[in-house]
Amino acid sequence: MTAYHFIAASEAFLCEEEPLEEVLRERVRHYGEQGKEIDFWLLRQPAFLSAPELAAVAATVPQPAAAVVSTDEKFITFLKLRL
Repeated sequence: MTAYHFIAASEAFLCEEEPLEEVLRERVRHYGEQGKEIDFWLLRQPAFLSAPELAAVAATVPQPAAAVVSTDEKFITFLKLRL
């Protein structure tokens, strides 16, 4: 089973206040050079936050929310430190 990792915050913070677009664009470029498939996604108003298992997390994320989801735990850790 594939494990997914995520970082979630307000949509305004992730998409407007922080240079997330630049970080993701650079990651796409790097993956292209390495011949690696994209393993991350930017989700606006992610539905998975409404899952009962994530109720505690969802309560701390301002709405409307956005999230970056990836199968690469190190990338998500990098985003948490960078943003």
